[in-house]
Amino acid sequence: MAAFTGLMVAATAGAVVWTGGESAAATPGALFQAPDSQAARWLAANPDDSRAAAIRDRIANQPTGKWFTTYSPDSVASDVSGYVGQANGTGQVPLLVMYALPNRDCGGASAGGAPDIAGYKTWVQAFAKGLGSQPSMVIVEPDALALQNCLDDAKIAERDDAVTFAVKTIKSANPQAKVYLDGGHSQWNSPAEQAKRLTAAGVRSADGFFTNASNFRPTADEVAYGKAVLAELGASQLHFVVDTSRNGKGPLGDQWCDPAGRAIGEAPTLDTGDPAVEAYLWIKPPGEADGCQGAAGTFSPDVAFELANNAAPAPSQDNAAPAPAPAADPSSDDLISCLLRFLWDW
Repeated sequence: MAAFTGLMVAATAGAVVWTGGESAAATPGALFQAPDSQAARWLAANPDDSRAAAIRDRIANQPTGKWFTTYSPDSVASDVSGYVGQANGTGQVPLLVMYALPNRDCGGASAGGAPDIAGYKTWVQAFAKGLGSQPSMVIVEPDALALQNCLDDAKIAERDDAVTFAVKTIKSANPQAKVYLDGGHSQWNSPAEQAKRLTAAGVRSADGFFTNASNFRPTADEVAYGKAVLAELGASQLHFVVDTSRNGKGPLGDQWCDPAGRAIGEAPTLDTGDPAVEAYLWIKPPGEADGCQGAAGTFSPDVAFELANNAAPAPSQDNAAPAPAPAADPSSDDLISCLLRFLWDW
């Protein structure tokens, strides 16, 4: 059984605790659905837009990750605390994404981050202070371990040390925080190579790793890949989570930057039915651009609508009223009546 199998919601105090019962994993609404996500804000400003219904019903009504991308050591603690406080008030678990390492994305579309490792560690300490003491899920630095081709050996060692520092700092500040490191995806590094990188970055002090963040690989491929990485790690206490936010139709070749024709995937859940997979998450909020259909991280209603509209049809409602039986054709009844009357008279 997975170490993380669900939640118990304390209704009186609005608090949540991790529990070990499989039934708790199916607790509805356990993941925090932020009322002020970018999708929700767009809907509030554009209620009559023809795309609004699909975006609302299929994207804005789902819990997604909250990304902390701005290097702001003086304010990140209050930013994190405010977000976590919203979740605590609902008895739900927030999903937070840390994304402020120096030279993140190797200077690509999502370039930025802290000016240096020392500054990053200061930011991490402030971030951790904002987490409080309630359960949370923290995604540590997407691409940080899978994408290292722009770093020399010394810079890789610095990054590994910084990620290890982040894990230990968060765990020390809030032992109830679940922490996951970058596992890449099934078409990036080999399981052996990714396991090596995870080990160097302190994964054994974390709860596991995440795969497919901001990518489009099918869930089945990611589950098989994640299990292969776990086998290479050989640490039974570790598990993984999969980003299913945009993998409903899989990838478009090797395109990663806002490829056309994609779709949302499985809804976020803490009940995957697989003890190795702790959750399916929407780490990347659907509709937030990769950098080709808008600046990275900005909301694009066109992208969101396409992802929603291309998804598999929503399941029919079990309690829907049955369709009324078709009315009898009155002309048939009239014809039969006339025929009977004719035969009677005859």
